Amino acid sequence: MDVNGTVAEGFEPVREAFAANFAALGDRGAAVTVYRDGRKVVDLWGGTRDVDGTEPWQRGTAQIVRSATKGVAAAVLLLLAQRGQLDPDAPVGAYWPEYKAHGKEHTRVRHLLTHRAGVPVLDRPLTPAEAADPDLAAAAVAAQTPVWEPGAEHGYHAQTYSWLTGELVRRVTGRTLGRWIADEVAGPLNLDLWVGLPETVAGRVGRVAQIEAPAMPGGLRTRPKRAVSEAYADPGSLTRRAFAAITPMPDENDPGYRSAVLPASNGIATADGLARFYAALIGEVDGVRLFTPETLAAARTERSAGPDRVLVVNTRFGLGYMLHGGASPLLSPGSFGHPGRGGALGFADPESGIAFGYVTNGFRKSVTADARAQALVRAVRTAVGPASSPREG
Repeated sequence: MDVNGTVAEGFEPVREAFAANFAALGDRGAAVTVYRDGRKVVDLWGGTRDVDGTEPWQRGTAQIVRSATKGVAAAVLLLLAQRGQLDPDAPVGAYWPEYKAHGKEHTRVRHLLTHRAGVPVLDRPLTPAEAADPDLAAAAVAAQTPVWEPGAEHGYHAQTYSWLTGELVRRVTGRTLGRWIADEVAGPLNLDLWVGLPETVAGRVGRVAQIEAPAMPGGLRTRPKRAVSEAYADPGSLTRRAFAAITPMPDENDPGYRSAVLPASNGIATADGLARFYAALIGEVDGVRLFTPETLAAARTERSAGPDRVLVVNTRFGLGYMLHGGASPLLSPGSFGHPGRGGALGFADPESGIAFGYVTNGFRKSVTADARAQALVRAVRTAVGPASSPREG
């Protein structure tokens, strides 16, 4: 497998790990980008742009990143709070009165970001067409009765996060979350990153598909814990119902799905777009910095931790971001970001100045810790070294 692109001196382990992902871990087409202190130090790509094709992956090939979109959506709410337009401690109903129905009147904005809102499921799932209708989808989630008292517990809002965050942004700004990202984040930073793909760039996006993990030595494959497997197999579990809030499962290669604004699941980005976004959260990139030190501290302060009612593992969340832990290992205890189910990963590590983006066209059954992304994270850790001095936040 030919690996294209460049790495700065000292980051050669990332190139080696990236090549090994194709040789040993079954990657078909992928890219990884790393920034350090706002400067690009890794920019690699290889394989094919379509998981089932032969056309080479090019610089600038983009892919759907599934739940890695949630980290981008979270930044919108935090930036609105930073600008004084949104109060994380205010009731959601103060901005969205219809949301107060069925015992949700005490739900706070921060509960949406920390997966404590209690509405990870819909009693009647939405079709893909309904999910893409912002008015209909917002009405459905506003009418939903919570499955636990808002704020009391946490559980991953796999799909409903789209309509919770999206409608809140619409009520506060009058713009869709995707439009706000385009205007206020992607535009100023020149990011190849979209939530609601414009037709003008659709030709740059590869086709994705589910792929099997390769057999490990001895013919074995890694298997999830029994409780996790049972939760995904049980149609009545919160786990299955949360991921099935859109039923049937959308065709992720369909232009209509890609053009919808679904901040939980259908963002599309290059590896550079994802890494550059996180670089601008923790520092300056070409004169642009998104988060103030206070907002950065809020984003990565632990707000939810322990058993996750939906994922059935222990998870940790700050305001909208997964934090370093067993379910989602990142670079260091201070890292924050978000994986995409089955592959993609974006995160930042303020102490080392690292921002990371990995995108792929081959999705696995993993939810929070894909083996290919983890191999690259370990390589970055090797390159940075345990003795690296902290950067200014």
